[in-house]
Amino acid sequence: MSEQDDPLPEGTLISHLLELRTRLLKAFIAVLIAFLPCAYYANQIFDFLSTPLVAKLPPGQKLIATTVTATFTAPLKLAFVAGLLIAMPYVLFQIWAFVAPGLYRREKRFAVPLLASAIVLFYLGVAFSYFLVFPLVFRFFIATTPHNVMLMADISNYLKFALTLFVAFGVAFETPVAVVLLVLTNLVPLPKLRSMRGYVLIIVFVIAAILTPPDVLSQTAMAVPMYLLYEGGILLASLMTRSSAAGEESAQGSA
Repeated sequence: MSEQDDPLPEGTLISHLLELRTRLLKAFIAVLIAFLPCAYYANQIFDFLSTPLVAKLPPGQKLIATTVTATFTAPLKLAFVAGLLIAMPYVLFQIWAFVAPGLYRREKRFAVPLLASAIVLFYLGVAFSYFLVFPLVFRFFIATTPHNVMLMADISNYLKFALTLFVAFGVAFETPVAVVLLVLTNLVPLPKLRSMRGYVLIIVFVIAAILTPPDVLSQTAMAVPMYLLYEGGILLASLMTRSSAAGEESAQGSA
């Protein structure tokens, strides 16, 4: 093969790299645009984030800052995370637009609803942790504080704690998507997933114990929804499998 026959693969690779750069640049600009207003209202956003804890503290008690820069850096970090969450659908769309041309039509048909479901489920996990888990966890921690100890939460540590729970519950709520992908990719058969219910129940409690604070309340608050979402994933995978099989039978019949 002569050297003149080689430019096509090299040109294709360069075009893909250029497209990837364009997609990443668009995603970065979207995050930046979402970050700017969040940075302007960074203190208000942090006040909203800290409300579940402050509401459980004794009257007049607030969060503290143990370093001079924490009052600036903690809200700014939260503003960036908020901007990223706001721009996440567009960021994932750019990733999808880059990957989609290499997928088959059947893969695209399943990938779009799964991607949309993953985004919605992650947001639901974050909302679930903020509105339901946070009040329960903070009530438990404050109620178990010794009488001769004053609970003084640092804003940087609180931000780290809150973001950890957000990510943990956001990822935990992706369980149905993971189950559906395992079935559609034929990595694990659907009957096998049904027969593993008992093991999965133990596994989700172990995962919850690792991802959440060391108290039974928050572990249960994560494990129970995870298992229910696992059952929902099995149901959804069963429906999608039947739909796919029916489509293939109709296609063969028409042929």
